[in-house]
Amino acid sequence: MVRVPKRLRLVGYRLLQAIPVLIGIVVVSFLLTRALPGDPAVYFAGPAASEESIEQIRVSMGLDRSLPVQFFAYVGDLLRGELGQSISTGQPVLTELTTRLPASLELTGFALLFSIAVAMPLGILAATRPNSWIDHLCRFVVTAGVSLPTFFTGLALVYLFYFLLGWSPAPMGRLDILYLSPPHVTGFYVIDALIDGDFETARAALAQLILPAVTLGLFTLAPIARMTRAAMLQVLEGDFIRTARAAGLSGNKVLYTYALRNAILPVITTLGMVFSFALGANVLVEKVFAWPGIGSYAVEALVVSDYAAVQGFVLSMALLFVILNLLIDVTYTLVDPRLGMED
Repeated sequence: MVRVPKRLRLVGYRLLQAIPVLIGIVVVSFLLTRALPGDPAVYFAGPAASEESIEQIRVSMGLDRSLPVQFFAYVGDLLRGELGQSISTGQPVLTELTTRLPASLELTGFALLFSIAVAMPLGILAATRPNSWIDHLCRFVVTAGVSLPTFFTGLALVYLFYFLLGWSPAPMGRLDILYLSPPHVTGFYVIDALIDGDFETARAALAQLILPAVTLGLFTLAPIARMTRAAMLQVLEGDFIRTARAAGLSGNKVLYTYALRNAILPVITTLGMVFSFALGANVLVEKVFAWPGIGSYAVEALVVSDYAAVQGFVLSMALLFVILNLLIDVTYTLVDPRLGMED
């Protein structure tokens, strides 16, 4: 009998657990979109359309059928890998999502890298120096990060770095109009331009990315810094840390080898939750910086009751959340093999 590795069994078990969650999300997203105000047939027909033409469009879109019939038709399309046609853009929803998702992932990924680079050292320093100025700075950054709305922070940064100082390019999308988009490889402009060897385009794409990424990163660094500080404080009070210090180990070895490794698990959980939340909630940042991501696409679809686009957005977010949780579970077992490996 072939013995499946434990880590592979964990992945399979988590995927099986995700199936009922995805089924529930399909049902809920379908019902919620049908509860939206407005009639998509009216929007699609235009302001000058007659009642007869609106009714013809409603029939062609299948909206004249009962909700159960519409639902099973929608599930049938999903099983064939089709997410429907967006009435607001006229393009297949799957095409719109695959085109716009890399833009949102690039923005959220850079924002999370900025958050980690600032929040984790800040949380560690605050935990090792309680009630010092660095601890007060950490509390101030955490409070400001969660208190200031992202659109306010974004507008303030645009006013300062673009309008007053002129250090930043115009907040108009992913790339200045003077540059051509790099050849599509990953969908991330900075990485694709580097792969193509076009360092000037990579620099321009990075310049466009800095302000929106910092705006989103200032919001997401607050929970990371707070969790890092709390987890490190708890671990540093442990008996094994006092024993390590009494044994004469250096401060850096105790801090980074023993304390940080034991405190990193709740921080990893927070990182996963923050990434999922930021990916779905970065719509205000995308609007401020005219960033062509899926967040702004979903809001535009909600305004016109674009059922297929909204359902596609919700389903894609759910799939990303499932994949992210799976990665977190596997990362847990890599950091501490005792976790998540029980039969």
